[in-house]
Amino acid sequence: MTESSLSAILARHIAETSYAALPAETVAAAKRALLDGIGVTLAASGMSREADPFVALASVQAGSSTILGYGTQVPAAAAAFANGALAHALDFEDAFDAAPTHPNASLIPAALAVAESHGPVTGEELIAAVAIGCDLVCRIGLSLRRTMEEGGWYPPPILGAFGAAAAAARLMRLSPRQVQDCLSLLLCQVSCPGEIKYSSETVIRAVREAFPAQAAVTSAELAARGVRGFDAPLEGQAGFFRLYAGGAYEPADILDGLGHRFWIERLSFKPWPACRGTHGYIEAALALAAQHVVAAADIEAIRLEGGEVQRMLAEPAARKQRPATAIDAKFSLPFTVALALVRGHVGLDGFDAGSLEDPAILGLAERVSYRERPGWGRNRAASAAIEIVLRDGRTLAAELEVPLGHPDRPLSDAQLRAKFVACAARAARSLRPRAADALAHRLSSLEREPDVGAVIRLCTSDASA
Repeated sequence: MTESSLSAILARHIAETSYAALPAETVAAAKRALLDGIGVTLAASGMSREADPFVALASVQAGSSTILGYGTQVPAAAAAFANGALAHALDFEDAFDAAPTHPNASLIPAALAVAESHGPVTGEELIAAVAIGCDLVCRIGLSLRRTMEEGGWYPPPILGAFGAAAAAARLMRLSPRQVQDCLSLLLCQVSCPGEIKYSSETVIRAVREAFPAQAAVTSAELAARGVRGFDAPLEGQAGFFRLYAGGAYEPADILDGLGHRFWIERLSFKPWPACRGTHGYIEAALALAAQHVVAAADIEAIRLEGGEVQRMLAEPAARKQRPATAIDAKFSLPFTVALALVRGHVGLDGFDAGSLEDPAILGLAERVSYRERPGWGRNRAASAAIEIVLRDGRTLAAELEVPLGHPDRPLSDAQLRAKFVACAARAARSLRPRAADALAHRLSSLEREPDVGAVIRLCTSDASA
């Protein structure tokens, strides 16, 4: 092992960076991520039937880690598996627009599971693990010079797995060498084929984070038991970058500012439960409808423009105009834009069976078309352009560079807490608003907690169901 190798440097950073070294803004951002991640997972426990088999499988063993929304205590890897399935099921969790990826979707489930099973873990320790793990995911994503899709991969769960493993390893207090072992063991397990995008009836896209969350905990537990890994799991001649990006990456994007600047401060938090790439179009459509008092019945056609990333949300047109599953609808520009214009909002109930069969929504979705605009690359994955053609001959147009929820247009702490309370009310064991608000308050002052396991257990301690 070379002390100055990329993997070794990152392993030392993961194992040894102290909570005291985190900027105040990083601490605040990590607490926001935990609040949001726990909230959307709670909502999914009551709303996502796609995750039920994962919860059922995880529940066959007894342990000390909690399945959120249910209160069931299972082994750490099983809790990470179940909560990972829930974390992305509603597509309502945070995102990193610049890569783009979902850096906390498997990380938070893995970290919470380890915090209970290997505790007591303090609030400071959990905050540091989330900040460091999330930052790692973002740095790896930013460093890629060839898209993972070119190799047939689906990036978010693969990238996120490394942050989840980093958080799990840190919370288990592994040494730098053991952290490298953990990342090596993860590389032996992590995968997500691009085929996840192409089958109309699969729901794997909704529950995909179960696999990296479980793998992260398992990898850390094996490393803790002495399983030796590779010297260079990331940059090696057959390591992560070679396997997933043909070796095309920029180390400086990973190392510059490491330990001083944390990308968790640049997360986007979602106001609507759908793919982040739909948000600019939803916001622009709602703004045009409100400004010009447009009803869905007034619309002749809707023309959308975007880049190469957004194209996957519009094609094939027939499938996107009439999605068969909730998760497919959340990844559909025709459906989400039509939903926004027909109902005037896009909420948690907008993707239920009734909505997927709503003739008004489907009829308008059929009138949505998409074309790629030259020059809109992956750096504009969250941008949007829309034209609404009215039956009276008028055309309304809008472009949006940065949609709501982006760090340059952030949701306020109050808005994020209101989202959390609304999500907690949808849990399998619903939390009353007062109990949810109290839990949000504990999470907002997490650095004062001597044992975060007590906070996790509050997720079902005052249930009304």
